[in-house]
Amino acid sequence: MAVAGLLVLAGGAAVITGALTGRAEPAVTAEEPSANPMPTEPPRPSPTASPDPTEAPTFDRAAHSIDDPNSIWVVVDKLRPLNPTDYAPADLVDVPVPFANPPRLRQEASDAVVSLFATFTAETGLALQSQSAYRSFDAQTRVYTGDVAALGQAGADLSTARPGTSEHQTGLTIDISAQPGQCSLSACFGDTPHGQWLAENAWRFGFLLRYPADKTAITGYEFEPWHYRYIGIDLATEMRETGVTTLEEFFGIPAAPSYG
Repeated sequence: MAVAGLLVLAGGAAVITGALTGRAEPAVTAEEPSANPMPTEPPRPSPTASPDPTEAPTFDRAAHSIDDPNSIWVVVDKLRPLNPTDYAPADLVDVPVPFANPPRLRQEASDAVVSLFATFTAETGLALQSQSAYRSFDAQTRVYTGDVAALGQAGADLSTARPGTSEHQTGLTIDISAQPGQCSLSACFGDTPHGQWLAENAWRFGFLLRYPADKTAITGYEFEPWHYRYIGIDLATEMRETGVTTLEEFFGIPAAPSYG
């Protein structure tokens, strides 16, 4: 009968000795790995941060000067007279649209007016006409003097710019009326189909309703739903999308409710 014995070796390791064969068989110790180790999951790569989405380009508010009278973005109000005050545009042209008084504008503004009038008629079946466009320093002097005589100084300043501070002198502004005339140069023009279409669509052609009904404290003028200022399609679109309705607010310059 085979008898096994236990032999302790140096270092404390124990082996079982077979009595018949004399062969040493190692015992499983705690330090030895299991015969069938559990498979380990391969290391996962660290997550890679997704790239930041491309930021949409911001509108360049410095693309044109707001001080240079030759700029289509020039801001003219009661605190910002033209410089020089007798400025006259060099590229005035006759505007080929129906009119109550023959209009002249700078070429770029004239082209935009022609497109606006044609589109209005195509979309509504109605017609527009120019009531007034470019006015020189001397012409504005006559208009203002007449309004002071009729309305007094305070009344004139709510409706008519003093010479040198009129947007009409830039050659970028047009007063628009219905053809035939309906509420011409009156607040009720804003309630006509002509005035409503302009208020909703003039931006498409680069025009801004310059004196909104709720911004007299900013612009210094009463509501003029007929007075449209050419500022270019880029700026008109940006103002439309951001909901800003005055140039003073858009460019962060002081309100001009009265003359300094």
